[in-house]
Amino acid sequence: MKFLDLAKVYIRSGGGGGGCVSFRREKYIEYGGPDGGDGGKGGSVWAEAVDGLNTLIDFRYQQHFFAKSGQPGMGRQRTGKDGDDIVLRVPVGTEILDEDEETVIADLTEVGQRVELARGGNGGWGNLHFKSSTNQAPRRANPGQEGVERTLWLRLKLIADVGLLGLPNAGKSTFLAATSNARPKIADYPFTTLHPNLGVVGVDNVEFVVADIPGLIAGAHEGRGIGDRFLGHVERCSVLLHLVDGTSEDIAADYQTIIDELEAYGGDLAYKSRITALNKIDSLDDEERIAARDALAEACGSTPMMMSGVSREGVTEVLRALRAEIDEDRLRQNPEPEETEWRP
Repeated sequence: MKFLDLAKVYIRSGGGGGGCVSFRREKYIEYGGPDGGDGGKGGSVWAEAVDGLNTLIDFRYQQHFFAKSGQPGMGRQRTGKDGDDIVLRVPVGTEILDEDEETVIADLTEVGQRVELARGGNGGWGNLHFKSSTNQAPRRANPGQEGVERTLWLRLKLIADVGLLGLPNAGKSTFLAATSNARPKIADYPFTTLHPNLGVVGVDNVEFVVADIPGLIAGAHEGRGIGDRFLGHVERCSVLLHLVDGTSEDIAADYQTIIDELEAYGGDLAYKSRITALNKIDSLDDEERIAARDALAEACGSTPMMMSGVSREGVTEVLRALRAEIDEDRLRQNPEPEETEWRP
């Protein structure tokens, strides 16, 4: 299934049905009177976050969503039928943006969360509503209210516990494949991942979700490459795992490139909990490992972790460190209630 995280949709709510002008005319009934019914209400357009979806691919094949209009009123005080609503089922973590792609209308972060995108038009009043002591035979009815037509953007930001960061070919996909059942593309030639991949990683009987984000390059925040399109996915992660290629000629420059892009992107990305790991140490001897570790430690200001996604050396220690950071982050967001002394 192709990953799609941005889709444009056109929606329109249903218009209300018009009111009816009708008079009661029955044989052997001396007095009639107005009996025109009201028009039905038009259908609304809703968006709902549902479980089991992780892409917006459904909105690539259908972009137009038009709710039905309400039926007009009828005689004998009969109200028209309301139009059916339309529900756009989107993955959890979907942002709904206005046509300018900047104004956020809603952010659906929980399963079952709903938002009304376009309200259906009200039905018009029939002539029965206009009857009075001075106007006993009104020949007037209101038309139904028109529906609302909008152009919206749906942007998916994956909700994962861990986000993988690094330059292209830093070993992010290899790490995900080594620790989960995800099978991203891996080859022995340089290339970059084109679409984010999700994997469920388990360590010490605890599972968490890891997102493999396409590699960033210098100038990504200005639109270079494709990594800037996916930086939004790591905004919702609890902790970031920054992988640095241990076989690179300039390890410090590689590390600083990613940090600069996070700071230039804005938001809280640069201040999120982050673990730095030196990857591909299976290709280094002991002296090269020490030199690479010291170079990265000087750049990041702390001792980095050492690992290899191919040989799985140090992978378990990295997973445990990630788990510890995830638990701390959740505790900060959901503090435990203080115990209060019970009194009768």
